[in-house]
Amino acid sequence: MDDPIPSRPAGGLLAAAPSRALPRWHYPAALLAGAANTLSFAPTPHGGWLQLVVFVWFFAQLTRTSSWRGAALTGGAFGFGNFISGIWWLYISMHVYGEMAAPLAGGALVLFSLYLSLYPAFSAGLWSFCAGHAWHRREPDPRPFSPTWHGAFAFASAWAFSEWLRGTLFTGFPWLASGYPQVDGPFAGFAPIVGVYGIAWVLALFAALVVQALAAARPSPARESGTNGNARVRIAAPAGIAVALVAAGLGLSQVTWTVPANAPLTVRLLQGNVKQDIKFEEAGIDAAIKMYQQMIIEKPADLIVTPETAIAVMIQELPEPFAVAIRKFSDTTGSAVLFGAVGASVTEDGRYVDYTNSLYGVTPNSRDIYHYDKHHLVPFGEFIPWGFRWFVDLMKMPLGDFARGAPVQKPFLVHNQPVMADICYEDLFGEEIAATIRDNPQPPGVLVNVTNLAWFGDTIALDQHLQIARMRSLETGRPMLRSTNTGMTAAIDAHGRVLGQLKPFTIGSLDVRIEGTSGFTPYVTSGNNIVLAVSFVLLAFGFTFGPGLRRRNGSKNGDDPQA
Repeated sequence: MDDPIPSRPAGGLLAAAPSRALPRWHYPAALLAGAANTLSFAPTPHGGWLQLVVFVWFFAQLTRTSSWRGAALTGGAFGFGNFISGIWWLYISMHVYGEMAAPLAGGALVLFSLYLSLYPAFSAGLWSFCAGHAWHRREPDPRPFSPTWHGAFAFASAWAFSEWLRGTLFTGFPWLASGYPQVDGPFAGFAPIVGVYGIAWVLALFAALVVQALAAARPSPARESGTNGNARVRIAAPAGIAVALVAAGLGLSQVTWTVPANAPLTVRLLQGNVKQDIKFEEAGIDAAIKMYQQMIIEKPADLIVTPETAIAVMIQELPEPFAVAIRKFSDTTGSAVLFGAVGASVTEDGRYVDYTNSLYGVTPNSRDIYHYDKHHLVPFGEFIPWGFRWFVDLMKMPLGDFARGAPVQKPFLVHNQPVMADICYEDLFGEEIAATIRDNPQPPGVLVNVTNLAWFGDTIALDQHLQIARMRSLETGRPMLRSTNTGMTAAIDAHGRVLGQLKPFTIGSLDVRIEGTSGFTPYVTSGNNIVLAVSFVLLAFGFTFGPGLRRRNGSKNGDDPQA
């Protein structure tokens, strides 16, 4: 069952003897490394630095394997440990609010985590192939697998490609993409250039190079006899590049890619803390409408924003007292108001069709109503994937199929400052956010995210989502405003720094002054194309030449194919 790999001599990090299989703790250790990776995400302070250690540990485990199957199992164990500990809050939505039986909700969480773990398993197996690991062999290669230059670049490329794939297939689920902890880590400076998946590429390359340097430093009979070249160079070269990556990330974080544009805006971000179990009941809807009306008209600001579906009725059924009060307040104070509600089209016979999760904007002394419809919908929450109606029927949630908005929609104009909104899950997709800036006739200078995370209770989901929003600010060089139902309501500047936030599960408003920006970062201009192109080229090289390099290095170095 286990891969035969060499056993490690005393004091050696990665070395071992051909007759010995993987130790029993190998896969549990990989799973533990995945769980440890969850600790690098928010709310852990400066978790990006912890993540460097975790990825070195993970790649060291990969180098112990001697076949693509062992590598894939190791990657899968790492992924399962990461996902089961990092998205456990989905259980809250299914069991507590969806009233699904606990065993079914727990089973669904495990199955979903197993599905997500297929992606790191795929990346590890692909790395093993492209690094020339046990290529075209009936039996695993019994030699020690020493990390190599082409293997390091293959790992970076395979890891970044699999993360992009996870964020794309079946509408994508890029939560816990490994680049997010680097918002507070040394590689944050790469975000405006290559985005979150490019950061994953840099992170994986760093880990592989560190392990390569450690492997070169381990005792070896070939090196002791002086037949293995200059050991110092073999240690210093990968170590030096790894250090250079850290230095480059820290240096790039000091670069400003966009410039201030238009006058600063005064902003009020509202947080109603409406309990999820009453949010869509008649009494809860009426109470929320009255509360948000009072919160909006409490005092003026250039822009006032409510959370997602704060007004949980169809726009055609908006209560007249609310509409009149908001219009009068906007006209008399010069305040623009952006509020969440449910959109729908009305047929000739009076039926509502094509429901949308929407935002509506009111501007002073204008009867034109701004309208934004959510484009990237949440599976099971806003549309039901084919064949899963039975699963949705197990939960008591107001779920259904919503219509999609256009991929690129016009911004909301606030005192000549274009403001681009997105709703909840949409800010997980950096390339789509970049497209709304790049492809818009009037590129927005401020980003706004409205959401309702009450579905997931008081969990790490709130902190993780704030971290995701900070990454979008880094990628685009735009400030991000967040108005949420229960938290985290916050304002983020164009450098990804939190300017202020409200305490979760409280009712209140966050008053901030924000300055929009103009100009395109390299990531806004090219999206994920850079990291994908580099990854494909390097993987193709490894796939074509990796086996030959493996055999050549093994022949040149005896049974220690260090390159």
